[in-house]
Amino acid sequence: MFRRYKDYLPLSLLPDDEEGTPYRPQKTDMRRRLLTRGLVLVSVVVNLYFVYSTFTAWPAPLDDYQSLNTHPVVEEKALSFKPPNPRDNAVVTGLYTDAFATAVATLGHTLNVANSSASRLLFYLPDKISKRALCIASVSGWDPIPVERIAPPFSGVHRHFLDQYSKLHLWTLDQRGYESVVYVDADALVRRNFDELFRLPFTFGAVPDVYTTAQGYVTSFNAGVMFLRPDTELYNDMVAKIATARYPAEQAEQAFLNLYFGAEALRLPYAYNANLAIKKRTPALWDALQDEMRIMHFTMAKPFLQGDYAEVPLNQLERNAEKVAKKKPAFKREVVEWLEAWHETRRVYRSKLDKCDALTD
Repeated sequence: MFRRYKDYLPLSLLPDDEEGTPYRPQKTDMRRRLLTRGLVLVSVVVNLYFVYSTFTAWPAPLDDYQSLNTHPVVEEKALSFKPPNPRDNAVVTGLYTDAFATAVATLGHTLNVANSSASRLLFYLPDKISKRALCIASVSGWDPIPVERIAPPFSGVHRHFLDQYSKLHLWTLDQRGYESVVYVDADALVRRNFDELFRLPFTFGAVPDVYTTAQGYVTSFNAGVMFLRPDTELYNDMVAKIATARYPAEQAEQAFLNLYFGAEALRLPYAYNANLAIKKRTPALWDALQDEMRIMHFTMAKPFLQGDYAEVPLNQLERNAEKVAKKKPAFKREVVEWLEAWHETRRVYRSKLDKCDALTD
């Protein structure tokens, strides 16, 4: 095993050169070694600095939320205007699968309780929605409007968002005479009147998104609640560009809208789209939002769905909501609130709902 070392001689025994000068390491070798050691030392110091900075840096303001500003989100004096004209202003939601019918009905009831004066419009896909589901969704006052499905321009779209590009039809509502629109996802509840949004002078506004991952609070917005001014010319421009613009396909229309309006969008307060992700990330901020919250968005717990976005029969909604609350205890209070809103919806529109439930296509 030692044959490979048979020609090895210790450094001190290396022969002198032909002139008898003892062997000495070259200066270039020594410099190279010193440079290497220096670079290693610098690398260690830099890495230690970044590790130290990570653990000692101040957290982002919303991650370290402190209840300092107790003033209202909207100045009360600014609310002293006439109610929005329903011929000019509309609240819109969408129904792209039968499974969300009860959610739409419940959202509509909470909107009625909040006493919004705007019209209520319901976009739906006629090829995908049954008569029964459309009837259930409409009981609380939504005016159904059939829209043509806008197919995703790319593969890779999340399976739950395959119909969401159809939301772009919102910008065609100027053809019906509407000047301003507030869009609200079906998986939401209205807590307070938000008619002040119809007075905004901007062309587009939305609430910044929130992630429970390292991304945290970001400047990109969530498309679950949006204020916009309809413009068919703008709609045509968007549709022409959804397949050529560069954006992550998975989040469908939300990713595209963030690209299209990213620099111009008005960022609205979290009170207008209280995403449940806020509660999971910063419970103190969620608690502080309660009095000002206009719209609660059930992004992380959907009491009206079972399995993988499957429909829940009307007579099983209460039991299903209890299962969701048990499975996701962090959102039990919010699930119970949705269930109470459904109970009220069921009580107010019971006869209509019973007739709808008996319909067959």
